[in-house]
Amino acid sequence: MFVVVVVVVVVVVVVVVVVVVVVVVVVIVVVVVVVVVVVVVVVVVVVVVVVEVVVVVVVAVVVVVVVVVVVVVVVVVVVVVVVVVAAVVVVVVVVVAAVVVVVVVVVVVVVVVVVVVVVVVVVVVVVVVVVVVVEVVEVVEVVVVVVVFVVVVLSVLFLKAILLVVALILLGFVNKWSAFICHFQMNI
Repeated sequence: MFVVVVVVVVVVVVVVVVVVVVVVVVVIVVVVVVVVVVVVVVVVVVVVVVVEVVVVVVVAVVVVVVVVVVVVVVVVVVVVVVVVVAAVVVVVVVVVAAVVVVVVVVVVVVVVVVVVVVVVVVVVVVVVVVVVVVEVVEVVEVVVVVVVFVVVVLSVLFLKAILLVVALILLGFVNKWSAFICHFQMNI
């Protein structure tokens, strides 16, 4: 009877030890698998966020370059048109007036280009900051892109309007100066 009890106790102890070992091994395996999955997910999310930020920065830089090129082309065309009109309308006597007109146009063009570049740089900085924040909340990304597009289009339209007003003012100045010269010559 005593031997049977000892055998039963030994068997129960062995079973309990085996069960405890199996449970510990299973818990360790589960913890390792969970840690590996979490690390992989974090790495993938970080890579995706970095790639999206890089893409947005590249797009913003391309937009800045395109806007600056368009502004420079428009400014050069306006300056050429104003100079040609001034050369056709103004006679030799009003060379000083033509020089003044060209200086004024160049100053206005430089001011406008500086303003546009500053506006575009500010817009790009704002876009980059907003995109970095938006990577946490992906829903706002479309709204930011639309707002940037509208601001760039409005900036270009505003620049065109300013250049048109400047060209009209300069043409009025040249016409008044020419009329004065003609009147002066007729009086002589």
